[in-house]
Amino acid sequence: MGSKQTFQSLFACTNYVAKNEYTRQVMSRIHRCHTKDLGYHCYQCNNEECLNTHTQYHSCGNRHCPFCGSLKKDKWVEERLADLFPTPYYHIVFTVPHSWNTVMMQSPKELYSILFDAASATLLDFSGNNNYMGATPGITTVLHTWGQKLDYHVHLHCVVSGGGISNGQWVNAKRSNGKFLFPIAALRKKYKALFLRLARERMQDIAASDDQIDTAIRESGYKQWKVYAKAPFGGPDQVLKYLGRYTHKTAITSYRIDTLENGTVRFNYKDYADGNKTKSMALSEKEFLRRFEQHILPKRFVRIRHYGFLTNRGKVTRLNHIRKTMGLAQAKAPVEIPVAVRLLEKFGKDITRCTECETGRYELLFTKRFGKTTYRKPQKIPV
Repeated sequence: MGSKQTFQSLFACTNYVAKNEYTRQVMSRIHRCHTKDLGYHCYQCNNEECLNTHTQYHSCGNRHCPFCGSLKKDKWVEERLADLFPTPYYHIVFTVPHSWNTVMMQSPKELYSILFDAASATLLDFSGNNNYMGATPGITTVLHTWGQKLDYHVHLHCVVSGGGISNGQWVNAKRSNGKFLFPIAALRKKYKALFLRLARERMQDIAASDDQIDTAIRESGYKQWKVYAKAPFGGPDQVLKYLGRYTHKTAITSYRIDTLENGTVRFNYKDYADGNKTKSMALSEKEFLRRFEQHILPKRFVRIRHYGFLTNRGKVTRLNHIRKTMGLAQAKAPVEIPVAVRLLEKFGKDITRCTECETGRYELLFTKRFGKTTYRKPQKIPV
């Protein structure tokens, strides 16, 4: 399998020109992640007989980097635990026909926002129907734009609670079979109609030409839009595992890269149309980077959004009220866990212990960033 260095070296390709300055910066930061270019911390063992020094290079911290954000993801997932209730949770996926790809690539921010608005409005409309729930559920949505081949495949994953709040009381979903929260055929029609209506209303905000938008609306209008209702989660534990695996996922990770030779990238992918078999694909470096760049989100665009009783405004008070109505204990304030403790729990590695003498502890000596050195304690660099 490809190494981290192999993956990062792809972003040093001089033959590829990014489509804009922002995506160029993102790809440059991934290339320089955990290198001296981004600065570093220098630590020193506090054992006077050792005084071993250790350099820790800074990460790029970019959300598109497959090597960053693991601890942030763990913290985010732990915080979501407080949002879960003892009720079934359902997984629904909304897709966008490929006839919209050209328009979406020109105005991703506007079209992605329409996708979020159409899908969430569809789910809230069906939830409010007394035949299905008659209440407001909790909804977490996650935007994905890629397929296994790094192709452009825009879709929205939604986790929906099988119950909600109405007039201050908890209401369970009313469908008896427990397999589907709402009728899928009706969901498809409602979602399609909302998306197309919003696209028409916001045409002036979309960078594509009117002809391109009209063509996308006309071609997709004849098609059946795909909405998948996957098997409901077995419980809160399955929900957390899903959130941890998919919410902070990037388009491709280094372990999927097999080789990088003579300007050709070979990586593996799952072919869902052929029994989930693992297959191999070869692309030129330039084509690989072009596909990767398609999945760099617009600057500051939020790809994880919450609706229903999980909306941010007043959420803490609202969730505590729901817990009270369900006879559950009130949520405790989150505890800030130091990075060293999280790494010890996750990997069993104590990053504060000196690797040389194994008795002393590392203490920060100085930080170097943007060519500037900041000392945090008197120097004890060994001779």
